[in-house]
Formats: sequence, C-alpha cells, structure tokens
Amino acid sequence: LIWAAISLFIYLVCSQIPVYGVQKGAAGDPLYWIRVILASNKGSLMELGISPIVTASMIMQLLAGVKIIEVDQNLKEDRMLFSAAQKFVGLLITIGEAVAYVLSGMYGDIQQIGALNSVLIIVQLVFAGILVILLDELMQKGYGIGSGISLFIATNICESILWKSFSPITLSHEGGVEYEGAIIALFHSLIVKPNKLNAIEHAFFRPTGSNLSNLIATVIVFLIVIYFQGFRVELNITSRKVKGYQQKYPIKLFYTSNVPIILQTALISNLYFVSQIVYKRFKGNLLVRLLGTWQEHEAGGQSYPVGGLAYYMSPPREISDLVTDPIHSLFYIVFVLTICAWFSRLWVDVSGQSAKDVAQQLKDQDMTIQSQQRDGMIVKELNRYIPAAAAFGGLCIGALTIVADLLGAIGSGTGILLAVTIIYQCIETINKESGNPSELLFGQLQYFILTPVSYTHLRAHETSLHLVCRLLLEKKKR
Repeated sequence: LIWAAISLFIYLVCSQIPVYGVQKGAAGDPLYWIRVILASNKGSLMELGISPIVTASMIMQLLAGVKIIEVDQNLKEDRMLFSAAQKFVGLLITIGEAVAYVLSGMYGDIQQIGALNSVLIIVQLVFAGILVILLDELMQKGYGIGSGISLFIATNICESILWKSFSPITLSHEGGVEYEGAIIALFHSLIVKPNKLNAIEHAFFRPTGSNLSNLIATVIVFLIVIYFQGFRVELNITSRKVKGYQQKYPIKLFYTSNVPIILQTALISNLYFVSQIVYKRFKGNLLVRLLGTWQEHEAGGQSYPVGGLAYYMSPPREISDLVTDPIHSLFYIVFVLTICAWFSRLWVDVSGQSAKDVAQQLKDQDMTIQSQQRDGMIVKELNRYIPAAAAFGGLCIGALTIVADLLGAIGSGTGILLAVTIIYQCIETINKESGNPSELLFGQLQYFILTPVSYTHLRAHETSLHLVCRLLLEKKKR
C-alpha cells in the first residue's frame, strides 16, 4: 500500500506540472472527453498518459495471440524477454506520439514555438512516458496492488467525479455566477434563491456544469456494474492426484473484464486524432470530410465532431438526441454493441483465455473438471460457457456504456465502467493475497500463529510458501 501511494503521488504531481515551451491556446483538444480514461492531462507532463504502454501491451498481446511471435509463458526466460520487448515497444510509441503531438500543432505552430522548444517538449513527454512505464513495472513486481495502469485510470476517473461534485470553481453565465461542483451548487442555490423548490429543480437540471441528476445517474451506474460483477458460472474442478480435493472455477459474465471498452476507446481516440489533423490541413477534401468535420467550442477551446464518421461514432450529448437525431443515435448504439462484443470475443483467443488455453492450464496443474476426465471433453465443456460469456459480456459492457452516456453520468459511461471494474479487481486481489481483511491489517502475523493441520490438507492447499513444510513432513514420514 505504501508503494502504491508513492506511485500515485508521483503520477498526480506530474499531472499538475505544465510542459515547458507550450504556446497557450494553441489548438483545440480532440481528446478532451477521453483524457480521463487515458489518465492524461492536457498541457502537463502526463499529456500522453497511459496511451503508449497500453498500445504496446495490445500490440504485443496481438502478435503473441496470432503466433507471429512465439512465447511460452511457462518459461521464465520467455516471460522476461516478452516483458522487455513490451517495454521497448512502449518506449518507441512514446517517442512517436510525442513527435506526432508536436508536429500536428497540438502545442502551437512549430515556427512560432521554435525548434529548441519543440525538442524540449518532446524530451519532457518522453521522460514522463518512461516514468509511467517504470511506475507500472514497480507495481507489477509486487510492490503495489494490481498494475500502475489500472491505478492511474481509476484515480483519474474518481478524481474527475469528485471534482465535478465538489468543485469550488465559479462559472459565469447569463443567469449569474454558479459553482462548478454539483453538490456545492445545490447549497449555493438554496442559500441564494428565495424559492427553494426552484433552487432544487435548478440544481437537478441546470445546463451549465454538472448537476444532481448527473451525479445520481453516476451512482446508479456504479451499483448496476457492481451487481453485474456477481454474475458467473462456477465449474467444479478436482485434482487428479489429491483424492477428494475440489475447487470452484468461476467463469464471469465480464469474462474479459474491461478490455472491450478499452480497445473501443483506443480505436475512437486514434480516429479522432487522425481525423482532426487531416481536417485542419485539407478541409475541402471530400474523403477528409467523410472521415470527420470538426468545430471548436468557443469556451475552453475544445474541438468536437459535427459531421462525418467521427460524428456518428461519438456518443449523443443528451437523451433527447434519441428523438432529435435518431440516425446518429442508432448508428452509435449499433456500433458500440457490435465492436465491444467482437473485441471481447477476439481478445479471448489472442490473450490465452480461450477454452483450449484454460484446459491446458488445468492439465498443467493436474486439475480437471468434475466428471470430465478426457482432455477433449474438458475443452468441449469449457466451450459451452467461455465464448458465450465473452461475447455477451462485451455486449453488456457496451450497453452499460451507452446507458451511462445517455443518462449523463459524470466521467462518461466508459470511465465509470473502467473505475468500477478496476476497483473490483483490486478488492479481489487483496482478498486473494490476504485471505481476509485481518491479514491485510496485521501483515505477516499469520506466520507466527501455529495451527495444526492434517498432511492431506497441507498437500491439497500446497503453495510455494508451504513447500518447505511439505518436504519436512515427507522426510519425517520416511
């Protein structure tokens, strides 16, 4: 927990340090709606966020899944080479994205900011990208909970939700001055407005900033996602060597977790980035306009699509758009549902989670599904559940994302799904590693508490930590 807090502190500090040499108000931000998910902050050292390392991970997993590169995860040398190659690819992508950001005019015209400032910006972004890779490696080595990527995503999303709920920043508009935070705006309206019912109604449905209906929608989506996390099919597996030992193997509805929505988000972000760059230079080209036409918001300098493929792949801004712009809404719903289900099904095969891979893992551990002793029957039994869970789970994730976006949940539907699944995974990791909350609090106390166990029980629950105990017992038995 200490190392996780230190890593998180470094990330948050870097998110607030501005990049030196940036020209203020240089260009709009086509990725403003997705930055929370990428754990990035425009104009800061964390401009790239986790994008390079996630992209590198997906590329390496895809290459390994389609057998372009041969990796045996059971061999320590292969795992080390695969991890090193993934970090190297992440470094190359970091350099490539840093150069692309500068050349695209994200920080201003190169002739205006100068060659020296351009090089300094690239160096700063590359340094921050390397730092993210190192922090993620630190977490994965066992010095934290889960991975650095998950920690940064969840932190960024939760920070966004808390900020939009309790932000003390004031917003000026035609109706006067209001606070940005939804809860603070509620109390401000109750104090300022003489009509309390109108004040409450305004706090729920105000058009400027986040409102209470957005906050309630966020809580509802949180609860729905947590509820769906409990959907699973549990298969009874037994040991081939230890008679009487049984264990549950869960196949969750969200079998591929949040991977489908991450891949869908990465696809959309890359499309947005490329579309805006070519639109700036070739506005009159028909193909470019079919890819996407863009308009910059007067307040805040944010760019958003108003036509083309980029527009139809963007979420509706309000639930009323289902009626006012049905073609856009229908296209977006079909696209998200289809792409999430397809990505989820594809990821099962390329990430080593297919029925064949799971059957091999069970075989390597001398385990088998109860009443299914032959390897072919095990694969057939797993194929009854895994492909369906992957496709339908991806479909459910896409549907939840759409519902959250239409309800106006804070942080976007994608962000909320990522936050809930990551936090849920962290809790499961803590439970697996500690066994119960008391062990988490008291650390290694269990090693000083001696409780008698039978020899069969010890063999059934054997781990690397208990290997010495087993050897001593066998020596005593002989």
